[in-house]
Amino acid sequence: MKPSLLIVALAFFILISGCSAQKDSYELSKIAFGSCARQDREQPIWRSVAAANPELWIWLGDNIYGDTSDANVLEAKYAQAKAIPGYAALCETTRIIGTWDDHDFGVNDGGKEFAGKIGSQKAMLDFFDTPEESPRRKQEGVYWSYSYGSGNGEVKVILLDCRYHRDEPSNPGGDILGEKQWTWLEAILNESKARLHVIASGIQVLPEDHRYEKWMQFPEARERLFEIIVRSEAKGVIFLSGDRHIAEISRIELEGMDYPLYDITSSSLTHSWSSFPGEVNRHRIGEVFSENNFGFLEIDWNRSVVNATIRDESGVIQRSVEIAF
Repeated sequence: MKPSLLIVALAFFILISGCSAQKDSYELSKIAFGSCARQDREQPIWRSVAAANPELWIWLGDNIYGDTSDANVLEAKYAQAKAIPGYAALCETTRIIGTWDDHDFGVNDGGKEFAGKIGSQKAMLDFFDTPEESPRRKQEGVYWSYSYGSGNGEVKVILLDCRYHRDEPSNPGGDILGEKQWTWLEAILNESKARLHVIASGIQVLPEDHRYEKWMQFPEARERLFEIIVRSEAKGVIFLSGDRHIAEISRIELEGMDYPLYDITSSSLTHSWSSFPGEVNRHRIGEVFSENNFGFLEIDWNRSVVNATIRDESGVIQRSVEIAF
């Protein structure tokens, strides 16, 4: 193979590899996302995801139900998930990126105390076909960022790791991200010229009232996150979250920001909380959707709006909101 052809082939490989390229000149207009997929269950929802023609799929965590410190078991479960026909077909046509939550991290509600996290990180990055030389394999935690498009058509996707460095939630002054990740996040937002910023978190960012895992269990960390966003003056910040086995849309206004923040929660792909009894969320827009679902962002660059929707297993829109950016 001639050297020039080798370079072209290498560039093509980087483009199609889901977790390898941090910068991609391709302008996005359709992003699908979701969480909580049991690898041992039927997953018919992928047909509806593919039918929506997303250019990017973002995993928000619980991508498998590993729940083990045995890296070999995790690898086997990831292989099972990757072989599901609908998901395998999506991987052929769509960029795939993502972060994790507790069950793919390896332990329910786990944090930095989990002894198996190094092996869990390797298993997840293998699932995303991350190149061996990627810096993401050498850091502590799976946080990462991607840029798509350029100029007025650039969107930056920021994947947070809310597990690797997280303190015990019994400590209200505790941390979620760890200092290295905080420094990285602040630098990313301060330096970014993107017109839209999509921040993925395994756990919900905006809701305050329910008793389950959320950023509000760590009020100082949550306030620090908001302060970084406000100081950075980053444009068009939208949160995506999973974990809850329900879907809902939350909205909050922060002092010092000239636009509201939204948290689009999509969960679960395979086993939602169909008997959901209801709960308070002072920031919720509309109602909870508690059947299997995935989320979808349609970006209208000309109108500077994102149409964010929650879609059911058949692909029917169940909840929606238009977000100006």
